Amino acid sequence: MKPKNLLDMVRRTVERYPEKDALMFKDGGAYRGISYREMWKQVKEAALGLTRLGVGPGDKVAILSENNPMWPVTDLAIASLGAVSVPIYPTQTAEQTAYILKNAECKAAVVENGDQLRKVKSTGVQLGGVVVMKPEPGFSDGEGVLSFDALRKEGRDHPRARWEEEWKAIDGEQLVTIIHTSGTTGPPKGVMLTHDNFLANTEGVHFWILELLPEDVTLSYLPLSHVFERMAGQFMPLKVGATIAYAESIDTIQQNMVEVRPTVMTSVPRLFEKVYARVQEQIELASPLRKKIFNWAVDVGKRRYEHLMKARVDQLLLGDPLDPNLGIQFDLANRLVYRKIKERVGGRLRGMVSGGAPLNPEIAEFFWSIDLPVLEGYGLTETSPVIASNPMLRPKIGTVGKPLPNLEVRTAPDGEVLVKGPSVMKGYYNNPEATAKTIRDGWLHTGDLGELDEDGYLKIIDRKKNILILSTGKNVAPQPVENTINNSAYIAQSVLIGNGRKFVIAMVVPDFENLIPWAKKKGLPAQDPENLANHPEVQHLLNEEVKRLTKDFAAFEQPKKVTVCGKEWTIEGGELTPTMKVRLKVVEEKYGDLIEKAYADAAGAGVEAAVGRV
Repeated sequence: MKPKNLLDMVRRTVERYPEKDALMFKDGGAYRGISYREMWKQVKEAALGLTRLGVGPGDKVAILSENNPMWPVTDLAIASLGAVSVPIYPTQTAEQTAYILKNAECKAAVVENGDQLRKVKSTGVQLGGVVVMKPEPGFSDGEGVLSFDALRKEGRDHPRARWEEEWKAIDGEQLVTIIHTSGTTGPPKGVMLTHDNFLANTEGVHFWILELLPEDVTLSYLPLSHVFERMAGQFMPLKVGATIAYAESIDTIQQNMVEVRPTVMTSVPRLFEKVYARVQEQIELASPLRKKIFNWAVDVGKRRYEHLMKARVDQLLLGDPLDPNLGIQFDLANRLVYRKIKERVGGRLRGMVSGGAPLNPEIAEFFWSIDLPVLEGYGLTETSPVIASNPMLRPKIGTVGKPLPNLEVRTAPDGEVLVKGPSVMKGYYNNPEATAKTIRDGWLHTGDLGELDEDGYLKIIDRKKNILILSTGKNVAPQPVENTINNSAYIAQSVLIGNGRKFVIAMVVPDFENLIPWAKKKGLPAQDPENLANHPEVQHLLNEEVKRLTKDFAAFEQPKKVTVCGKEWTIEGGELTPTMKVRLKVVEEKYGDLIEKAYADAAGAGVEAAVGRV
């Protein structure tokens, strides 16, 4: 029998694996675990503590925190009361936080630390209570604020006999969370997702993408405020009894991977891009013999991938489809090359799922070639989130795979991807107009342009609203070009500009982690990144990188000018959304002078870098 709600799903796992580690976190320099039994105890205590703050069915509770074990405990505690969680990215400003608190009509909030507490207080939004997960030294409960430990103590001191009966009575159609969109083109909209939405998506992805097992260990570093990590990095492991280990921070991922040795991992393309760029840079510096061995091993891996794509399913399931000669070569390549790279990421990874943004096919092919399968998927907050994904059997690089078996997917006459099924949202909170515009005749209009190939694999072209229409009448999808440019080891971010213009230009931000060592070897002054970006040799390097990487695109898709920004685009600076998507309008407004100079220079010159101080 299928679970009735998310609490039912997790409780079944607790009963099967009570002493197994559910969660792991770094404490005192080493990872330690929390068993499924202990996690469930904490959920109950936190839930009963929240009732003491007046939280009940239908109430909205915000969560502002980086990933840690208290996040899923809080999430499940809120859900068990029939209440609704409202995740807010901890990187969002006080103004953005205030908007979400008001839009979702939050009654209470659970925050990570003193910084988040002060931010919530600065919004002026009146809340019935605020809980602090990691209070600062000297913190004391009072004035509507209490620590997470005090919250759990409230739950222990005031037990509620009917708690289990109450969560068991929660219907799958009941709202469980409101997740706000990133707001690239307007105010964020609150996506309403139910228990059944998440249950349907976990059911759809299980076995279809990568079979998650109780013995698996995942490393969670993508923000749980984002629906992708919430479903794939939280609910999926808790569904099957796997262990979730939390990375300390974005900067310690590689170290944490070696410590935790995950077997499965969710990520966004940026991590794969960085690993790829680092390996390529190291190979460029290697001896001719090592370079030859590496290239041979990658070629063997590519041939193996091609064999796996063509093999019959019964061959894949019942035996090794490789011919003996290729199998011998693959084993040798694994010992000489693949194993060394895999050890850097823990040595046990058997599969990684990429989402959140398009993955460059060249990078996907590279990872498959070194025996680190990367399965690219596609989805939206509005679909809980996965719509399609490449399965472990017969992945097709360059596509986002096949639609999940419990979803219907088709394309409209203009190419827009439409979706129907049980994981489609209930609607936008307090926004019936936007809901009616997005869901028409039962079909959710994704806003993405795509196409289904003859084998039923989906390829996403770009967001409809992102398409650049040149004054010549040509249409340019910027995403594929930008993704290719970002393959450079020396470019961290890029955006294509050209709507209404005769041609497109590229604005790039250097990857200073790799650019500074390059500059030092060249004897260039590298103390000040902003000045470094202005150096003619750096301008020439980045210009040549863009030319090299975009040479296979159509002439009208190739940037005719490269503009370099000397400062990284950030969430705090306004150029990026909390999900790390570039806000094109902000970039165009903020760097308008650079853009105009680039077009003016390009009118009478070839492709050279137009660089200005930011």
